[in-house]
Amino acid sequence: MSHTPHELIADFPDQADRIHALKLENAHFAKLVDDYHEVNRAVHRAETGVEPCEDLAEVEMRKTRMRLKDQIAAMLASA
Repeated sequence: MSHTPHELIADFPDQADRIHALKLENAHFAKLVDDYHEVNRAVHRAETGVEPCEDLAEVEMRKTRMRLKDQIAAMLASA
């Protein structure tokens, strides 16, 4: 398991400009991105032991991060 944060720009490098534009144009997209970054930071802190949590809580955070990423990817694909 990698302890590197899953940043959206790294996951969608060819979509960096579109992500920025959609954040400005679409409040729902901006909220999804903000929520993704918040959960992603929490997962990273848990993985690195900075803020340890129970395994189940960490798994649930990862699932939430994946759901948010899927929604973001769908919006990028349809934009």
